[in-house]
Amino acid sequence: MQSFEIDKTDLLRVETALQGNDADLESVLQEYHASEIALLFERLPQEARERIINILPTDIASEVISEMHEEQDPGELLIGLDPEKRSEIIEELDYDDATDIISQLDEEDQKEVLEDLDQEDAASIRALMLYPEDTAGGLMNSDLVKVNIRLDKKDALDEIIRQSEEMEEFNAIYVVDDDNTLQGVLSIKALLKAKAEAHVSDLVNTDFVFVKADLDQEDVADLISQYNLTAIPVVDGQMKLLGRITVDDIIDVMEEESTEDILKISGVSEDEELSGNWKDAVKSRLPWLVINLGTAYLAASVIRHFDSTVQELPILAAYMTIIAGMGGNAATQALAVTVRRISLNDLTDKQAYNTVIKEFLVGLINGAANGIIVFFIALFYDTDPMLGLVLFLAMTGNLIVAGLTGASIPLVLKRVGIDPAVASSIIITTFTDCAGFLLPLWFGSKLLLDAHHHVLHLH
Repeated sequence: MQSFEIDKTDLLRVETALQGNDADLESVLQEYHASEIALLFERLPQEARERIINILPTDIASEVISEMHEEQDPGELLIGLDPEKRSEIIEELDYDDATDIISQLDEEDQKEVLEDLDQEDAASIRALMLYPEDTAGGLMNSDLVKVNIRLDKKDALDEIIRQSEEMEEFNAIYVVDDDNTLQGVLSIKALLKAKAEAHVSDLVNTDFVFVKADLDQEDVADLISQYNLTAIPVVDGQMKLLGRITVDDIIDVMEEESTEDILKISGVSEDEELSGNWKDAVKSRLPWLVINLGTAYLAASVIRHFDSTVQELPILAAYMTIIAGMGGNAATQALAVTVRRISLNDLTDKQAYNTVIKEFLVGLINGAANGIIVFFIALFYDTDPMLGLVLFLAMTGNLIVAGLTGASIPLVLKRVGIDPAVASSIIITTFTDCAGFLLPLWFGSKLLLDAHHHVLHLH
């Protein structure tokens, strides 16, 4: 199935259908998957969304709402519905999805929604709402299949069939004792192939991976990725089974964490929603730009220090912006790779050292390669091999600085407890800008001006 993208034709079809009767609108909507309707909702007003949700069958409507991004306010959409329709949709949702949506509402609306639900569903959602949303407890779904370790094959199969009747799918069967303490995981294949007299205790796999409810969601994602799991059980401190986290929830987490890291590296707060207004954007970005302005003055002070060099060798002013820019790009590359390594696992001292050495060598080689290019450019345009040498040394030096800072600064920040994705880019830009201006001016003053002054002195 190809990925769906909203185009004018699809939007026009739905908008035209909205102007007609419900039967025509429903006919058009049947041609779209629930996730596609959720994308269309991004371009439709609230009134149109409510009408579509009311027309759709409950199972499709619940899937559409679960596919909506948080910025689209699915909770607000639910609040605008008839209480009976709203309850039907929520009860069709997985508990974790329902919890995420209801948690977005204010306390009064939460109370109203939960009071209209079936008592069992409301209790399950209230229990999940107690956990922070960025933890395993906040991610988990309490809807699962579990069997008692004392059951025989027939009773276990009967229990699995009974529990799975209201579930769309399940990825694992969890084995518990009489106190709901998790004992292991049961393979449906092993159960089906077992002899009639077999017991769950003979078939349970006690070598399994689990997570505690307070574990950070990023660590949960790492575990599921590391062990290639489709689901992972969640337990409390006494190993009581609380719920499960499935791989589809982890995909959302990975997307969220990647977006957060990209925004941080760019100097944008993760609190700024991608669809937020201009006030939120200014509030999020202005502090970092002010800090960057301060660091830019450091780079400018380097130029002021070499004011006489710039006046006597104005050609350097053109080249040093290139060298500083190249250093910034190289540092960003090293930073992105290093932050990614840190996010995947905690680097040992040896791994951190090897990372810095690798980026130093990359900077040296890339710097020399680009330095040779600018050497010949200077030789061709300015017919000055000594200027070419200055540029070669400056380019090589700044890309070495870029590699070293791009790798070492995030590692140092991580060690002192500062998020490397937040502060690294500002610090690294300062280094590469200062070095990008300092190196060509310093080498220029030593190799070009001093030599020129020495010749004049001899004359």
